[in-house]
Amino acid sequence: MNFPLIVLDLDGTLLNSNKEISTRSYNAIIQCTRLGMKFIFATARPPRAVRSFVNEELLALGSFIYYNGAYIDCKHTGIEEHVPIESELTAEVLEYCLHRNPDLDISVEAQDVWISVREHDYTEVIKVEDSPTVKSLEDLKTVEASKILFSGNIDMDLFQAKFNTRLNILTTDNGKLVQLSSPRASKENAVSVLCKAMNISLENVMVFGDDFNDIGLFRSCGWPVAMGNAVDELKHIAKEITETNDNDGVAVVLERLCR
Repeated sequence: MNFPLIVLDLDGTLLNSNKEISTRSYNAIIQCTRLGMKFIFATARPPRAVRSFVNEELLALGSFIYYNGAYIDCKHTGIEEHVPIESELTAEVLEYCLHRNPDLDISVEAQDVWISVREHDYTEVIKVEDSPTVKSLEDLKTVEASKILFSGNIDMDLFQAKFNTRLNILTTDNGKLVQLSSPRASKENAVSVLCKAMNISLENVMVFGDDFNDIGLFRSCGWPVAMGNAVDELKHIAKEITETNDNDGVAVVLERLCR
């Protein structure tokens, strides 16, 4: 089959458990690129985190979807687009969450700036080395957020009932992390925009993923590939299940395309 476009998730997919791209996976991407295939890296992460994981050559050849689709930076088309949560809704979410749990670990991402109301060690939940800038709650309420993140004790049934029509709500990282974005922001919407601009049918897109934020892509793209370590919900709708991220599952499939 012909796949002119390949979409790669990062955490749990292209990145191994050490948050590294293996030499084998890197070489497979380069070989596919030489054969004319284009790559989009689609991640929940912000741009600064991607720059720490992805080397200069891959940064130069790929296009990027950050924040689960809230920010697009596409070298193939020149499209740069931000789809934020409006500041009024950011304020409402912060007030609701902190009223119900004043100790909730909640923070806001806004176009590569990370902000929180208090200092906190986030390394365990979202595996980052940097820390958010601490600002007042009133400052955070004025932000058009690329993404809102929280972890901790809160009644998610009540939260979903109040916000599910106004936010894209994703629970990832083994249920530890809730990620909120605009309902117009998703990996699948971003890929659809870029495919239209590149005149590529979604049926001819191969996508790799491992977690719940990849479900929309798996349903919309022609050849979804679940990692061996993927959640069962992805495996059930995948066309193919490859090796785990620690066993070069991406490279296993890409090498087949290059034969």
